[in-house]
Amino acid sequence: MYFDGAAHREGAGAGVVFVTSQGEVLPYSFTLTQHCTNNIAEYQALILGLEMAVDMRKLQLHIFGDSELVINQLLGSYEIKKPELRPYHDYALKLIGWLGNVTLQHVPRKENKKDDALATLASTLTLPGQIKITICQKWIVPPNENEDEESKLEHLVVVAEAMKVNWR
Repeated sequence: MYFDGAAHREGAGAGVVFVTSQGEVLPYSFTLTQHCTNNIAEYQALILGLEMAVDMRKLQLHIFGDSELVINQLLGSYEIKKPELRPYHDYALKLIGWLGNVTLQHVPRKENKKDDALATLASTLTLPGQIKITICQKWIVPPNENEDEESKLEHLVVVAEAMKVNWR
């Protein structure tokens, strides 16, 4: 799974790309419904992907992200200095724990030109009719640590593609 988030004055977005063991590419784009920092957008993208993986019941997942901060905070190499990142970090770790076998790897943008599935997603968005892409609006609110396990599951995302019916 590849993830990437971006934020600017007008809004924020997240991209998640799953690459199956058979080489099938499953791209998803999300417009985030709240203004946020780049780091929160990166966590949002990661969490959206993790929630989809939990829903797909993927027990083995390799995660690649170009956010050195997010990857290293999750690996424990960097401390979390900004308190606003703590809920996202903790929720991402919880989701990773539910998945089982997960590896995290930082992929620098400049060294990831060939295999960067997120760049493929961005380029296919500019080519109408070339590929179907589901675009959703979403904002993740990490669950309160004091909630019981059943109510925490209510925060999971389910992504479904609606079929277009030709009205003619």
